[in-house]
Amino acid sequence: MAFRLEKEKTASMPYVLVDEEKNNMKLEGRCFHENIGLLFNEINQWLDVYLETDFEVFTFDNEISYYNSSTTKIIYNMLMKLDKYAGSGKKIVVNWITTEDNEVMIECGEDFMEDIENLTFNLIVN
Repeated sequence: MAFRLEKEKTASMPYVLVDEEKNNMKLEGRCFHENIGLLFNEINQWLDVYLETDFEVFTFDNEISYYNSSTTKIIYNMLMKLDKYAGSGKKIVVNWITTEDNEVMIECGEDFMEDIENLTFNLIVN
């Protein structure tokens, strides 16, 4: 059975959808909960197993509009993990989606893009 995790967003936690069957993960909203590591721990544990499987394309849609420094580190580490697997021949796409008035998220996307070597990183500004 394919792994699926869906959590509704709150004031401090993003909407989360991990859908193994569709080879997709999506985060949307604001992310500054003090125990955000617990949520990402579950996602990272799944990713560690999933990235070892055969899949055609994995897509990570990130629409987080604001996050704190703890979340920055977690997302950076996740992107580096995805980039590592993309370097071994896996097709991985990250869509960093933000709005033109969110300069901080645009800059974060640009900064992350500089560290990416192997995966496809799309900075999408609406």
